[in-house]
Order: sequence, then C-alpha cells, then structure tokens
Amino acid sequence: MWKTPRSFSLTGRFCCFPKDPLEDVENWSESVDKVLSCKAGQIAFREFLKSEYSEENILFWLACEEYKKIKTVPEMISSANRIYSEFVQTEAPRQINIDCTTRENITKNISQPTLTSFDTAQKLIYSLMARDCYPRFLKSDIYQGLLRKADSR
Repeated sequence: MWKTPRSFSLTGRFCCFPKDPLEDVENWSESVDKVLSCKAGQIAFREFLKSEYSEENILFWLACEEYKKIKTVPEMISSANRIYSEFVQTEAPRQINIDCTTRENITKNISQPTLTSFDTAQKLIYSLMARDCYPRFLKSDIYQGLLRKADSR
C-alpha cells in the first residue's frame, strides 16, 4: 500500500508522471510539506531517510495518510493492525520513535481503531522529520544532485 512505485527512478525516465517530477525540486526547499505533497519529493526524501537509517518515518507517515482515506470498517481494522505491527508495537520491524504514552494509547485502542488512531503518532513523526531530517535533506547529496539536474534543464 505504501511502497515506492517501480516505474520511478531519480535518475531515469519518469513514465508514470503527467509532468516532469523534477519541475518542483526547487520548491522543496520551501517546506517539508512541499516535499511530502508530491510523489517525486516523497521518493527523494525516502531515499535520503534510507541513507540515514530512518526510512520508517516517511513510511509510517505515508501509511497514516493512506489509512485516513479508508472507507470501510473491515479495511480499517486490517490496515490499523498492519500499521501497528509494522511501526508501533515494541520491537516492530520498523519501529518508530514515539513516546511511551502515545505508544500505550495506540496499543490500548488498537482493537477498536478509528480513522484518528494514529494521528498523535503521525504528528510526532512529522515534527521529527520537519525539525531534524528535512534540514539535513536540503544539504544532502541526493537533494543537491536533483537540484543541479533540474537547473541544467
């Protein structure tokens, strides 16, 4: 559900986009929201986070964005349990860095999830990405390389 599309490459052809994804690269320096609001930005930021061993942050954030779009209760329960077991529970394979209280509240309510079940944790992870990861992303070789590539067009 929150996997990187196979048809996208930061250096190759961009067959699944209606416009050149590098068109927005310069705007990414305005805010982390600009990065997260476009698919190419998400992919570039994910690559950067992967290089910092914190890819779970954007994967969790993206999973939460998809989760909020769910329309049926069975799908919500299934997706909530998947997000919980992959990112939230202690010793999860991609455990996110959230405080004990937030983790405990999600754990306590996971048997009856709502569309807002992960909101507090998502805000914490967003804040972490915006405050810590995003400024480093702007200085990274990944972003600077894309910026140069976009400027040379």
